[in-house]
Amino acid sequence: MANALQQIIRERLDSERWSYGDVARRGGIPRSTVHHLATTEHMARMPQPATLEGLALGLGLPLGSIRQAAAEACGIHFYAPAGEPAPVSGTPGDSEVDVLIASVQRLSTEDRRHVAALVESLLNRGSNAS
Repeated sequence: MANALQQIIRERLDSERWSYGDVARRGGIPRSTVHHLATTEHMARMPQPATLEGLALGLGLPLGSIRQAAAEACGIHFYAPAGEPAPVSGTPGDSEVDVLIASVQRLSTEDRRHVAALVESLLNRGSNAS
């Protein structure tokens, strides 16, 4: 069974009659990357933001849709409050925030404490430099 990202890629390739190479050229990313994303059922980690941006450009689709499908392919699901649409980011850097927020529930209690301490340390470092 294909994951969300595979489905998007396959549907777009079929509807436009494009090859992996066509998408790669349009998006400025390697053909092997397009092939990997189109054929890997469960990705171990979220692709780099530049890869997702290139894939979105190559497919001619919104970046937010590609980010969300890639996150789902990694086993990360976005949950929105009742009545609100699922988050779709549009600015560079948002995908990292989305992944962090969506992934934190998958961590153990101890690991969440470590992440919280790290974030607090990084925030304090930034405020001390001012």
